Amino acid sequence: MIPHHDFLALSRAHEWQLEPFSFSLPHGDRVEVWDTGVLLIDPLHAGHRAQIISCGIHGNETAPIELCNQLLGRLLAGELRACHKTLFIFGNPAAMNLAVREVEENLNRLFSGAHSRGAGHHNRERQRAARLEQYVERFFAGESRERCHYDLHTAIRDSRYEKFAVYPYLGEARSYSQEQVRFLAACGVRTFLLSASPTTTFSYFSSSRCQAHGFTVELGKVRPFGENDMSRFADTYAALEALVTEDALPAAPWQRDEYRFFAIARVLNKHSDAFRFLFDDDVANFTAFSRGTVLAEDGDLRYQVEAEAEAVVFPNAKVAIGQRTVLLVVPTTLWQ
Repeated sequence: MIPHHDFLALSRAHEWQLEPFSFSLPHGDRVEVWDTGVLLIDPLHAGHRAQIISCGIHGNETAPIELCNQLLGRLLAGELRACHKTLFIFGNPAAMNLAVREVEENLNRLFSGAHSRGAGHHNRERQRAARLEQYVERFFAGESRERCHYDLHTAIRDSRYEKFAVYPYLGEARSYSQEQVRFLAACGVRTFLLSASPTTTFSYFSSSRCQAHGFTVELGKVRPFGENDMSRFADTYAALEALVTEDALPAAPWQRDEYRFFAIARVLNKHSDAFRFLFDDDVANFTAFSRGTVLAEDGDLRYQVEAEAEAVVFPNAKVAIGQRTVLLVVPTTLWQ
């Protein structure tokens, strides 16, 4: 049903929409294709988790796309068998085909209803975000199993900590999960940003709307298809394979000194085309600047470090007006 068990190739060939179809694997597990880039594996005897693994929300973030396609291909070929109900999502096949981050608009700023806000600007990425929300809600609807969503990315620039994750804002009623943090450590992620407010990212949508354990997981730097050193993702692939095929959640030991946590102190948004950073373009994520350092200008506005030190994460001056240009973060602690 899927030529060469390559769902990514099929999705890229039908970049905006693929008619749904379904079939059974030789051992009886059900496969349902809901749309281009959206595929469910529903085992006959599903375990205690219902989980989403997504990638390619930005089309040029290729390493996670290649990881997920490798894992899914082995499942479809019968080399591996899923233990848990798992939804695979390849977010933006059209942007993958163009080797760009986005076609018209940043898909990861369009969730939690943002796709329907604004001055009547309707494009295919907004339509895609609305459909992906529907698929996430459909997947988790009435689901009593533990809910998880890992949205895999790579960053535009280098990072002092190559792999890190954003833990979405949980509000007052929910608590951080050490088990989930330890799973991500098994993936090679030991640095975490604790978000302090609602956002319009994909992982926040699943976390807030569907009460899932949701994470935006950054696995390295953006590189073209075929140019990733996949040996750098060996731990990540092994953990994802175990996530899907084994009953227990793979988890690294808890050793507090090996984990780094950062609180998001401030978010700087772009107010005009005059916005510019006053540090070099090759400054790595998590580079810290001391109090008083002027980081950016936006017309008459000047942004300087307010704490003893603040580190920059995801600096990008090329975003659209009104969008986030950088996170400013400070160290914090969890589970002392």
